[in-house]
Amino acid sequence: MRNAANQIKDHWREKRIFTARIVACGVIAVALTGVVTARLINLQLINADYYAAQSQGNHIRVQPLPPTRGLIYDRHGRVLAENTPSYQLELTPEQVPDLADTLERLTAQGLLNPENRARVQELISSRRRFDSIPIRQKMTDEEVARFAVLRPAFPGVEIRARLARTYPFGSVAAHALGYMGGISAGEQQSLDPAAYAGTSYIGKVATEKSYEGELHGTVGHQDVLVNVHGRVMQVLDTELSRPGRDLILSLDIDTQIAAEEALGDRRGAVVAIDPRNGELLALASTPSFDPNAFIDGMSRDEFRDLQNDRDQPLFNRALRGKYPPGSTIKPIIALAGLEQNAIDARRKWFCKGHFSLPGSTHRYRDWKPAGHGMVDLNDAIAQSCDTYFYDLANNIGIDIMAATLSQFGLGDRTGLDVGPESSGLVPNRSWKRRNFADAEDQIWYPGETVIAGIGQGFLLTTPLQLAHATAAIAMRGTRYRPALVRGLRDPASGDIAVRQPRKLQPVTVSAADRWDEIIKAMEAVMYDPKGTGIALGLQSPYRLAGKSGTAQVISIAQNEEYNEEEIAERRRDHALFVAFAPTDDPRIAVAVIVENGGSGSGVAGPVASQVITTHLSNEAQRLTVVAGAAGNAF
Repeated sequence: MRNAANQIKDHWREKRIFTARIVACGVIAVALTGVVTARLINLQLINADYYAAQSQGNHIRVQPLPPTRGLIYDRHGRVLAENTPSYQLELTPEQVPDLADTLERLTAQGLLNPENRARVQELISSRRRFDSIPIRQKMTDEEVARFAVLRPAFPGVEIRARLARTYPFGSVAAHALGYMGGISAGEQQSLDPAAYAGTSYIGKVATEKSYEGELHGTVGHQDVLVNVHGRVMQVLDTELSRPGRDLILSLDIDTQIAAEEALGDRRGAVVAIDPRNGELLALASTPSFDPNAFIDGMSRDEFRDLQNDRDQPLFNRALRGKYPPGSTIKPIIALAGLEQNAIDARRKWFCKGHFSLPGSTHRYRDWKPAGHGMVDLNDAIAQSCDTYFYDLANNIGIDIMAATLSQFGLGDRTGLDVGPESSGLVPNRSWKRRNFADAEDQIWYPGETVIAGIGQGFLLTTPLQLAHATAAIAMRGTRYRPALVRGLRDPASGDIAVRQPRKLQPVTVSAADRWDEIIKAMEAVMYDPKGTGIALGLQSPYRLAGKSGTAQVISIAQNEEYNEEEIAERRRDHALFVAFAPTDDPRIAVAVIVENGGSGSGVAGPVASQVITTHLSNEAQRLTVVAGAAGNAF
């Protein structure tokens, strides 16, 4: 018993064991401290930048919620521009380890068009690194499925469901609607980043651009908790975006289609206006383009081909094309003559097929070499007698003519709410002095006045201006500012803010019966046996008033004759026609130009007639209720 007790109470042995354990614990503690220290050195010194960047993603992040873009309707509620669900590929730069490699591999997988690589890289460089940037629009189901399999190999790249702009009528009314395109680096600099957070597309031209502020809406946001890999762990708070307002245009899509079909594959333009309020019923320019192609992801080469196309499909001829108006302005010149008492509507004047200024042997030829014989004002307009207007122009002078043409809005922008539009040109003496440096050329020659009387020389107008002027004649001088947008609708309440017509300075005359003379003469164009548009007038179910025109593209020498068959197609005369109907209650005024079409009455006239007939024939049967807004009718 004593030996056992002595063994248990061996203090020296216990002390050695205790000391060994303390040393072991100390060694372990030192080792662990070294590990921790090494880890801290690695985290805070060696790889400090890497882990600092990683830690930035592991926090609450504000994600923008882009608004739904407003829709665009025609005057009867048919959708012209809508938003349809689609899948798109989006990339967040800060979550992509190697951007160049990622884009290269996406291209190799057929998920990114090689021609769009430069545009995508430009877009990425212009946006913030934490923004989600669309790099591919409208993916097919097969492409979505293929990427789902490859998703782990592409950190920072996601497929998201978005709404994409779609134009259900394709190229119809493209020049009126415009199109959407990616926000360029230059646009990015001028836009409010907060207002366009999460948005990568913007209106580029026409209505989509002019009404960008109304269509775009207000951006919302949501606060989300994300991990270091950018994955959303939890949605903490949400403020919904507010959709843009819908636009109701004055366009009638049936009239628009009729205009474009009548023009066919020819280069030209049609503008149709309601003369009672200035609303545009059709705005056509051919050839056109498909605005959907810009949303689908047009390559730079494809866009360059469009820009360089000889027929200029992107050029809006209706608003920006500048053409000599030819004989379409003869009714306005005649009105100026009546106001100046330079002519009597009943006085006969002999047309011998050419006109010469006093003391000059130079002949200004009529389109009819043998002449028209004895004509009065009515005959001169109906038969489009050039020599009558040569003489009239010489009598009243360029300044009176210019002032009268300007009263009708020619030579100046109309103020249309959708642009841009050209101003055209109504020349006079002071204009020539300002624009010609050569002292000799500063003189305004009498011959320049003569040819201005039939819409040639320096005089240039746009199809919109001609339609606007024709509407003023139809309304006997009352003018309205042309407008394309009829109203704006709040998508939440359905309330429509209707835009009221805006009157312009009227064309005043000293006696109301002078309008009667001009309108009667324009009716004679369509119904007089010798009228240039009689074939159209007899076929139309509506009473028409019109005027044909032919605008020279090249000059013909005194001893030469114009032979269309011997002249290259693009150097032939332009064909023009203006008209309104019905004459006793005008509801539509139309201007048509067919580039290098030749005969105004034979080529441009049938286009105007088809547009007028389509619009008036359907007008009574159409509803003017905006789609989706029952009870809100115009």
